[in-house]
This record gives sequence, C-alpha cells and structure tokens, in this order.
Amino acid sequence: MTRKKLWILGGGLAVVLIGGVTVASMQDKGLAVQVAQVGRENLQSKVSANGKIQAVTKADISANVMGQVTKLAVKEGDRVIKGQFLMEIDPRSAKASTEAMQANLQATQSDLISATANLAQARSDFERAKANRTAGIISAADFERARTSYETAQASQETARRRSDQAKANLSQSQVGLRNSTITAPMDGVVTARRIELGETAVPGIQNSAGTVLVTVSDMSKVEAEMEVDEASIPTVKLGQKAQVRIDAYPNQTFDGEVTEVGGSPMLKLSANEAIKFKVKVWIKNPPLTIKPGLSAQADIYTGSRDQVLAIPIQSLVTREIKAKPGEKLKPGAPRDEEGVWLFDGGKSKFLPVKTGLLGDLNVEVLDGLKGGERVIIGPFRILRDLKGGELVREDKSKKKDEKKG
Repeated sequence: MTRKKLWILGGGLAVVLIGGVTVASMQDKGLAVQVAQVGRENLQSKVSANGKIQAVTKADISANVMGQVTKLAVKEGDRVIKGQFLMEIDPRSAKASTEAMQANLQATQSDLISATANLAQARSDFERAKANRTAGIISAADFERARTSYETAQASQETARRRSDQAKANLSQSQVGLRNSTITAPMDGVVTARRIELGETAVPGIQNSAGTVLVTVSDMSKVEAEMEVDEASIPTVKLGQKAQVRIDAYPNQTFDGEVTEVGGSPMLKLSANEAIKFKVKVWIKNPPLTIKPGLSAQADIYTGSRDQVLAIPIQSLVTREIKAKPGEKLKPGAPRDEEGVWLFDGGKSKFLPVKTGLLGDLNVEVLDGLKGGERVIIGPFRILRDLKGGELVREDKSKKKDEKKG
C-alpha cells in the first residue's frame, strides 16, 4: 500500500473517529432527566386514616348508689340478654331505709284515717249547730265553737293527707334506691369491659366519668371504625362515601365500609404540638364474628373518582414562587405560588402553569394547561427543584432499560 493510500485511509478513520466523538458529546449534552407522556386514565381519590374499632351501640353502666359489690355474675366476653342480672351492690342499707319508709307511710295513713273520721264528726256537729242556731236553740258562742272545730278538723285532715303523700314519695324514692342495688343488662350484647371486682366499692359517677364505669355492654353485631382524619383532608370527606377498612388483628383481609359520621369540630388535642384532627366514623358492613372493640384499624375513604381524565404523575407537579401581576388580588410585585410542570420541549426545559383537580394514588388530574401528548419532566427531584427554564435536558433512558430487564 502506497503512502498516499495510507494517508487517505488514516484521514478517513480520523474523520469517523472525530464524528463519533462529536455525536457522543452531543448525546451527553444537557441534564439527564426522566420523562413521562401526558395521557388519560381513570382516577380515584382517597383519604387514609388510622383509628380504633368500637361498637355502634354500647352502654357504659355506672352505679347509682354507693356500696360494696356483694354479687358479680359476669366477666369480660360474656354474652348477655336484656334484663339479665349483672351484679349487686350491698342492698342492706337500702332495704333498711325502705322498711323504715314503709312503716312511716303506714303511720301517716293511720293518722289520715283518724283525721278523716274527726273531720266527718266535726262536719256533722257543725251542720247540727247551724240548724239549731237557725231555730234559736243554741247561743251564738256555741255555734262559733262548732264552726271552729269543723275548720280545725279540715286543716288537720289536710295536714295528715300531705304527710301521707310525703311518706309515699319517700318510700318510692327508697324503693328506687333498692332497685338500683341490682344492676341488669340494658340490652342484648357482649360484656366488653368490667372494671369492678367482687368486694370492691362502687361509687356513683357523673355522666359516666372515667373511673366510675363498672361494666360496658356492647352490641358487636354492628361495629364501626372511629378514625382520626387530618385537617387538610377533612373537607373532602362526606357522609355515605365508601371505604375499605383493614384491621391489624385480621391481616390480609379488607372490609367494606361506609362513612356514617363526620366530626364538625376538632378532636381534643393532648399536646400543643399535636396535629389538628377530626373524628370520622366508618360503619363496617361485614365484620368478623370474633371482632372486639379497641382493635387498631386503617381505612381508605374514597372521596371521588373520574374516568378517562387528563393526568400527570404527581412527582412532575411543582410549585414556584412568582410575583403577582397587576389586577390580581395580591399587591403588585408581591410573591405568590404558581403550580405547573416542566415540559421536555425540544431538548430544553420549559415551565407551563397548570390547574389541577382530583388527586389519585400516583397521578393528579389536569383541568387546564395541557392537551395531552406533551412530555413532562418527572425527575430526579434534585434537578426539578433547581430548574429555571431554558436548560438543556436529555432523557435518561437507563431507568427504562432497568425496568424492562426487571
């Protein structure tokens, strides 16, 4: 081979090498980003919350009289029917009081009988005196004495009647106290809590205050999950919405639910740093027979759904601070937040404001700003947060290759 041919061959190789290096350098030029295409899909939004299982209907039973528990017939887990005997609080004092009131009533009733007889006699004497006075048989003084005796008998009989009525009321009150010594089940259900032992002293409570509830009877045929929903999510939660409930004690199972109550005021915070939450009750339609109150539960409350809406990945949505324009409610020049996406536009980044709607698990609905088919930058986050617009970008396809291999 002649020297000339070698030079030509060498020159050709050099051109090829230089061209390859140039193409490679062009391919590596720009920030490596992940890209997704805007399309349509079905979206469903949900609110997730944690809480506890409880019976829809339950009765916290407190003592109405003070005394020692002398009989105790149930334990936690026992099934009871309405009217079934649960426990007895020492009835001796109530019995003694009732017997005393009964004796007092008998005495007052005897006094009333006697006063009624005296009144009848005084009335008869007065009627006879009145007739005799008209006939001029007795003096005016004798007539006045007869009338005074009659009026006195009337007052005595009224006093005796009132004493008898008071004795009846006292006896009735004493009998209520005696009946309160025996505690029975107010409804059919299960004893889900017993906070008293045989021989301990029961103390009357005020509005079932803590420490005074003796027994709790719950109807476990209808249960609910009492959830704690944060303040940011509560506006989307409504009565009648469907839910899926998971109970820690029953792994790998889900239970259908429905929202039956949405709290109108925040739950009491235990500390100043605790987040504001609202109480939401979810009725569980198909609870297991062995379910118990107090079990931990998680619920997904489905707050909305839309079919075939324009959607973008949540990670592509960014918020940037811009200055307010003339005519906006904010003071001109004041900073405000603008929501949008970074487009992959011909190898450069371009910001495009969007208006979003329903939020799904991974995607968010776009109401305005996109038409579909656009390519949006979805990551990495460290690049997304620093984009200013106009930067050279290139699609990082390594992740897609890895996904295909997987």
